[in-house]
Amino acid sequence: MNLFYESPMEDAKRRAELYRGSIFVYSPSPSALKLCDFARELIETAFRPHDPRKVQDKMPVERCVEILAELKPKFIHHPRSKDLIKAMLSERGCDHEKTYFDVPRLRTAFPSDYLSSGIAYAFHPHRDTWYSAPGSQVNWWMPVYDVCPDNIMAFHPRYFSEAVPNSSGTYNYYEWNRTGRQSAAANVKEDVRVQPRPQAPLDPDPQIRVVTNVGGVMLFSAAQLHSTVPNTCGVTRYSIDFRTVHLDDVCNRYGAANVDSAATGTTMRDYIRATDFAHLPEEAVALYFDGTEAEFTASPAAPGVTEKTKA
Repeated sequence: MNLFYESPMEDAKRRAELYRGSIFVYSPSPSALKLCDFARELIETAFRPHDPRKVQDKMPVERCVEILAELKPKFIHHPRSKDLIKAMLSERGCDHEKTYFDVPRLRTAFPSDYLSSGIAYAFHPHRDTWYSAPGSQVNWWMPVYDVCPDNIMAFHPRYFSEAVPNSSGTYNYYEWNRTGRQSAAANVKEDVRVQPRPQAPLDPDPQIRVVTNVGGVMLFSAAQLHSTVPNTCGVTRYSIDFRTVHLDDVCNRYGAANVDSAATGTTMRDYIRATDFAHLPEEAVALYFDGTEAEFTASPAAPGVTEKTKA
């Protein structure tokens, strides 16, 4: 795995490197800092008068889940979030006409004895491709508050090109939108939703944990095997992530190799164009049909997509 820091590489070459397993890290840009500021404003308002990084010491977990159930969609769907991502893409040299992104997620990682399921799910080792993402998807991740090595994510680079026995064959994205995503807030003590998992023991080492400053952004392929590090820092981690695809790569089916995903359905209808927030052309989406699209259910995170748009 190659780690690029502050690389001036233009976007097409950067995407090619990402598809080969590299990771890119950038220092905070003006728009990234504004997005983190906006997220902190919403977080601190929601949890007032408590320090949001210490809520696990101040309130019952059920009350915390209620707050997150309102807070997270507010951030995800706020116009300011999308506008700031558009600006971030400009700062990183992305072509607005051909770059499509999905709405940003606000993630939380609490100390594991407080909340690690449902709306604050602590992810086991996985690839995003196990969740029906295309090989051309690029993940963007950044912390909202300061983080430490023991409350971020870990990459497991040996598995980028090595198949891992997994249960992704049981996962369909449309079914997830219809059932699993809707019940996140109901899974408080234990997460019983069916999600793709490794089906054989994995060696987590060597692992890479990238610690960035607030607003420092990390780019990696959807095919990277990664996991949530058990939070032993004593403070809650808040982070933002979103994903991009490039129209040319989508149409050419160019991206990271699929070494082990058998998931069905596609996330292609989630992405919106940076210029005008229009969805990918239907002919591009159709390249990823697999016969399950007749059961299409729109993601709540894909504004403007309805049942009427299904094939």
